[in-house]
Amino acid sequence: MTSVAEGTAALREAERFVRQFYRECPARPGEVRADLSERLLEVRRQAAEGGPQFTSPELAFGARLAWRNSTRCVGRGYWPALEVRDRRHVTRPDEVFAELLEHLRYAWNGGALRAVMTVFGPGVRVLNPQLIRYAAYRLPDGSVIGDPANLELTHHLMALGWPGGPRTPFDVLPVAVQSGGTVRLFTLPPDAVREVSVTHPTLPGVADLGLRWHALPVISDMRLEVGGVSFLCAPFSGWYLQTEIAARNLADRDRYDVLPALARALGLDTRRERTLWRDRAQLELNVAVLHSFDAAGVKIDDHHTVTRRFVRFEEREARAGRAVYGRWSWLVPPVSGALTPVWHRSYRDVEITPNFFPQATAWPAGVPDRDTVAAGAPRCPFHT
Repeated sequence: MTSVAEGTAALREAERFVRQFYRECPARPGEVRADLSERLLEVRRQAAEGGPQFTSPELAFGARLAWRNSTRCVGRGYWPALEVRDRRHVTRPDEVFAELLEHLRYAWNGGALRAVMTVFGPGVRVLNPQLIRYAAYRLPDGSVIGDPANLELTHHLMALGWPGGPRTPFDVLPVAVQSGGTVRLFTLPPDAVREVSVTHPTLPGVADLGLRWHALPVISDMRLEVGGVSFLCAPFSGWYLQTEIAARNLADRDRYDVLPALARALGLDTRRERTLWRDRAQLELNVAVLHSFDAAGVKIDDHHTVTRRFVRFEEREARAGRAVYGRWSWLVPPVSGALTPVWHRSYRDVEITPNFFPQATAWPAGVPDRDTVAAGAPRCPFHT
């Protein structure tokens, strides 16, 4: 726990959450639990002394609700399966990093990825948006090696002492852990960073581009809010939807922008947009990512399956008497959106708690400009 809002509104939020916990999570046979009136009295005492202290089962339920309530997630039908690791007693940077490694290894599960969240104690933050991110280096001519989305992140990490990697398109960044007013950098060992090389089942030119992506997405900079209490460090992971990689991370013009190089490798006519070379290249890249993850034995969803499951999630929630809120532009996939059932539905974009929220940057001020590398550094093979 890091903070709780002042006054009776926060107490009402905590009480509302505890009532919801008791309503939706009845005690299991043999479980010892205070009755609801006693628990509410305890919450009021804790609030008067500095803030509610939720039990581990309450925290786990709150984290699952945050996933269930997330308006931007089309995969939230899996919310009951989220495993929550209560590490609120862990605050030392080296211990935090050890727990992050355990999270990565446990969630990996031999490729059968688990949905996992690890919640840390007061004063702890991970400054990276995800635990595994690729560096970006700007060359003097203005071009970029790596993932342009991470130029600022790379800039800050180098200012904090990271010397940079070998300047390949896929240098894994260190993890910045902030605790007690200081920031420490930690290098992820190879066994914690599982990557999948991108190949195609019938088009060998795809493999020649040397593309790859990390197998496990772990969002690490969002604030978890449960019962009026904010947890500033609660990394959570599930698994990828193939469009996240093939239609956004690798394809977006302000990311890796591989579609022109891929189209040339496939022999497509790129002289006119009316040949739909971008569409054809993007489709084959999606085929390649699904094929590659399947061949590597790594769990991944496709946009047709996940949207059908989302509709079933909506139906289950309706039977339970709960509304499903959503941000349509996030629920509809960036490939073949009109072919999926969510395209034809409408959603109210309403944020309710528990939920995940962005938080202000925690980077130190006055970082010098160090995001330009020597002209002789190795170039990305598909940046020409």
